[in-house]
Amino acid sequence: MFDSIKRLIRKWRASRDGGHQLDALLAIADRSAPYPERSEWLIELAHWICRGRAVNPGAAEDTPSHSTPPHTRIRYLLHVLDRNPAWKANVAGILRALLRESDGLSLLCDAGMPVHSGFFGALFERIEASLIPPAPNRRDLTAIVTLMFSSERDAEWIAALPADLLTRIHALFDYAEDQDEQRDATPFSLDLLAALHNLTCQISSTGLSQTVRSRLGGTHASRAGDDDMRDASDVRVAMEKQPFYRLTRAMLAVEAAHHAFVAGGSQDQLLREVNYLRLLLDECRGATDKVFAHLYRNGVSVDIVFQVERMRMRIVRAEHLLNAWMAHDDPHANARLTAELVNANHASQSVAHLVRSNFSLLARKVVEYSADTGEHYIARDRAEYLKMLRMAAGGGLVTVVTVCVKFAITNAHFHAMFEGLLAGINYAASFLLMHFLHFSLATKQPAMTAPTLARELDGVGTPAGVDSFVSSVTALMRTQAAAVFGNVLMVFPVCLGVQLLWRALFHADIISPEKAHATLHSFSLWGPTPFYAALTGVLLWSSSLLAGWADNWFVLHRVADALAYNRRLRMTLGAAGADRLARFCRMNVAGVVGNITLGLMLGLVPAIFTAFAFPFEVRHVTLSAGSIGISLGVLGKGALKLPELWWAVAGVGSMAILNVAVSFALAFYMAVKSRDLRRNAVRSLRGAIWRRVFQHPLELMWPAKAEREVR
Repeated sequence: MFDSIKRLIRKWRASRDGGHQLDALLAIADRSAPYPERSEWLIELAHWICRGRAVNPGAAEDTPSHSTPPHTRIRYLLHVLDRNPAWKANVAGILRALLRESDGLSLLCDAGMPVHSGFFGALFERIEASLIPPAPNRRDLTAIVTLMFSSERDAEWIAALPADLLTRIHALFDYAEDQDEQRDATPFSLDLLAALHNLTCQISSTGLSQTVRSRLGGTHASRAGDDDMRDASDVRVAMEKQPFYRLTRAMLAVEAAHHAFVAGGSQDQLLREVNYLRLLLDECRGATDKVFAHLYRNGVSVDIVFQVERMRMRIVRAEHLLNAWMAHDDPHANARLTAELVNANHASQSVAHLVRSNFSLLARKVVEYSADTGEHYIARDRAEYLKMLRMAAGGGLVTVVTVCVKFAITNAHFHAMFEGLLAGINYAASFLLMHFLHFSLATKQPAMTAPTLARELDGVGTPAGVDSFVSSVTALMRTQAAAVFGNVLMVFPVCLGVQLLWRALFHADIISPEKAHATLHSFSLWGPTPFYAALTGVLLWSSSLLAGWADNWFVLHRVADALAYNRRLRMTLGAAGADRLARFCRMNVAGVVGNITLGLMLGLVPAIFTAFAFPFEVRHVTLSAGSIGISLGVLGKGALKLPELWWAVAGVGSMAILNVAVSFALAFYMAVKSRDLRRNAVRSLRGAIWRRVFQHPLELMWPAKAEREVR
């Protein structure tokens, strides 16, 4: 029997005519077949409905002209079944038997809900599910729905089913039902009630866990010295008032009122209990928002975000089940519930959906440090613009020492990996010196300033918000140009002067003429310089990402409090000294981590790539400009006539553009994603930006007097 069904299915798949395919499929429907054969038959029927173009309904002349292909195919299916009572009886029997013999709670409660309690467990679960689809012999409605509906569009046409089709589908389930089936069947309303009970218990359990409970009362101290602890009686009262604590009892009251109503009691009591349950579910949803707000203020953990997000998904599912249970006679309510289950089940198979839903808050927190820091790197008036020029000049002066030390390291001809390590230490030391001296390195700013602009995107719904955003973009362009010029105009002549002074004092050059020619040639625009400059921009962005992560980790684990109340530190430095140390670490942890990681990446990543036969060299505009200055000092005035010098200058220009553009684009993309902004909302601002540029082009070079007041 099974082999014959397989052969008929293969023949049906080979047919190109939709009507002939359906006839062949309906002819092999057998309500008495084993469970795996019936489930496989239903899966093939769903594929016929969901895939392909609309068929000619023939005698079904009532097909609306605006029906989607799945709707047309369902209408044609019902029409064919009406003309063939034997086929219709078998199809109805298969549908009822599958619902009766399969686990429906798994679909109602668990569809779209990750099984594992952690993010990485759910990630591996989804990867495994994408590689190993469920078998149709599992007595699980979730498995059948997964195999029946594999596209995101399926939920759309299910939710849009017209009323006449829903009525006919509901009637199909009751067609030719015998007394034994009626006795064994469980009403769908009871399945919904059992699923609601299951979900409310899970929601209550997660809401009362330490992970959530500790983030609902008061917020943790955000800095050393704050104390928001309450006594035990206050905690007990707060526990009893939490909606998670009352949710299970409210669900039991709904079940009791339902049983009383079935026994002939009043419906008013049932409605009161249901409304109270709705109120508690709404309060639970609000409590999850408080947990997310607490995480945003006090550090984000991916696993905690995952657990709270799963709890919120269960709250939404419970609300949908409650709505369907109260309107179980409404076919549209059942269609909406089915569409939601199909959509959630499809989302639960997507790795991208898991990453997006769990990392948006983490991305927001990670970029928030950059936003706070980036505000200091946007010059909005003339005083800030001149301050930025001074900071950039100071950064260029420090880079002079960095360039000289770099050439000293390369002249020693160490092993490539050891040379990369020494170069990374050199870069990291210079970047840390800039950090503590409050100097500026131009190419580090874009990764810091992009999140600042993304924060202002929160207010672009108003004309004032749009104007503020456009003013910030204009100020950013102007500030970046000033920072690059400040770095380059300081590092180039000073490096040239250092080389000339070195020759005058020691009668030798910092590098050989051959090395100088090779340096100019390596920076040429006609070569891999633009590609290397873009990759360097990726490293610049990565350092800001790591800096934001370090800041989030420091706050999440309350390291500042641990330092401030450390017994040994208090005995050594005193309470005030320990508190000052904690505040110092809190203010500088992200900057130190970002600068150290950037320096080590600039030194080690090229060595690592080269070791794997992928040649890569750092192309940083400020470092390269200093190298050109030393090379020019070695080669003398005659180098001005060499084409390689001017191609190297053009290459440095490309570095300035690509270092800034790539790091800014990556940081801005992540910052926008952290706020879940749509692309069209971002695109609508481009016109406003271009209008400002064309109307006030001089603002790109010099800030207007009243810009701060306009902002």
